[in-house]
Order: sequence, then C-alpha cells, then structure tokens
Amino acid sequence: MKKNVKKFQFLSLTIIMAFLLLPLTANAQGKANFAGTWALNASKSNFGNNQGQGQRMGGGNFVATQEANLLSVERTRTNQDGETTKTNSKYTLDGKESVNTTGRGTSKSVATWSADGKSLTIKTAMTFEMNGESRTMNSSEVWTLTDAKTLSVTTTRTGQNGEVKTTAVYDKK
Repeated sequence: MKKNVKKFQFLSLTIIMAFLLLPLTANAQGKANFAGTWALNASKSNFGNNQGQGQRMGGGNFVATQEANLLSVERTRTNQDGETTKTNSKYTLDGKESVNTTGRGTSKSVATWSADGKSLTIKTAMTFEMNGESRTMNSSEVWTLTDAKTLSVTTTRTGQNGEVKTTAVYDKK
C-alpha cells in the first residue's frame, strides 16, 4: 500500500511540474532567439543606391544577447575616418519604450513581436543635432531568422529623398 501511495505522489508531482514548466517551454519555443555573433554578408544584402556603404547604413558585425525580456546589441562599425567604433543598444521585448544614447544622439525604440513570434519589429525615433538644429529620424527594423544561421534585418527610414528601404543579411558565427 505504501508503495502505491509513493508512486501516486511521484506521479502527481511529475504531472504538476510538467504543467508548471509547459508555459515556459512553449514561450521559449514560440519566439525567435536572435542571440549570437553576427557577421554582415554584403553579397546577400541589399543597400540600394548605397550598396558600398553597408556598414555605415546599419550593417556591420554585431553580438546580440537575448534574455527573457531584453535584447542587447553590441555593434561594431567602421566610421568615415576608418576607425572602428562600438555602440551598445538595449531593447525591452515587452512593447515598452527603450532609450539608448550614442555619440549620434538619443533614440527611443519600441520592440514588438509578430503574432507568430518569428519576427521582431523595432520602431525607433532618433533625435540628433545637425547644423544647429534638433532633428528626428524615424526608422523601423524587422528582424527575421530565415534559418538557424541567417538573420535578415529589413530597415525602412525616411531619407532626404523619401523612404529608403534596405535589407542587411547576417551569418551566424
């Protein structure tokens, strides 16, 4: 009789643990994970009329870490003087505004998941000074894993000549 009670208790505990862990597992499997070291694949990217300026147009290598509710991006770029620069950005993944400051200015971003959790859209308003005036540039990035080792980031922004759309493709290292 004691053996049956212990088996029942063990089975009950196992079932309870499975139900408690199920939402965590389902959530983790349901959303794309962009964590990794990513290298720009210029030959697969499309920077439109700025094809040779991929790193300056938002391309460039980066390292992403993704935790439950936070995407952190450390981007490495080469500036106009040929110097390597690094920027760090953090985005909350719950639809709340994130604020990032770089040498270029301050940006406010909101990241939202697609309904299927396969892509992440980051809408950003960056405020900066130019010729003594404060300006704001709006952009939208859509991050999508095309496979386990390929990331596509499609960026849409308003430029001097209207809307500019680019696609940067990255290979996971």
